[in-house]
Amino acid sequence: MKKQNNTYVLLALVIGVWGIIGFKFFSAVNPATKEIAQSTSDEIFIPQQIKERELFAIVADYRDPFLGTVQAPKKKGAKRSTKPTIKKEIVPAKSIQYTGFITDKGSKQKIFFITVDGQQQMMSANDTFQEVKLLRGTKTSIRVKYNGRIQNIALTE
Repeated sequence: MKKQNNTYVLLALVIGVWGIIGFKFFSAVNPATKEIAQSTSDEIFIPQQIKERELFAIVADYRDPFLGTVQAPKKKGAKRSTKPTIKKEIVPAKSIQYTGFITDKGSKQKIFFITVDGQQQMMSANDTFQEVKLLRGTKTSIRVKYNGRIQNIALTE
């Protein structure tokens, strides 16, 4: 009979421990909602006035510790001469495309097909068409001069 009493006491103890663990777990998962009491105050919020910071400038007229020289103060009264600005004419850009080339086997002269503003022209090196001068060319690109600017133009497929 003593064995059964020990078993019942231990069983009650185990059930009690697991009951406490379960209670703590469920109370943590489902906390009780607390009502927040609203406090009313008769005070009026008045923001503080923001003070402007004092501005200062550092005058660095001391000897340079590394070079050992003193910098001369800069003169503030230097006037700049104002020249009238010259407006450059804006020249509309031409549409230039490099569409291909052919080679003459006998003279090994290359002839390039160039389209300028929709007009196709066959040109060799140093030829000019509509103010576009072909300087040189390869299989993949050409170099042209137009309106004082030099442009590289890639082959258009």
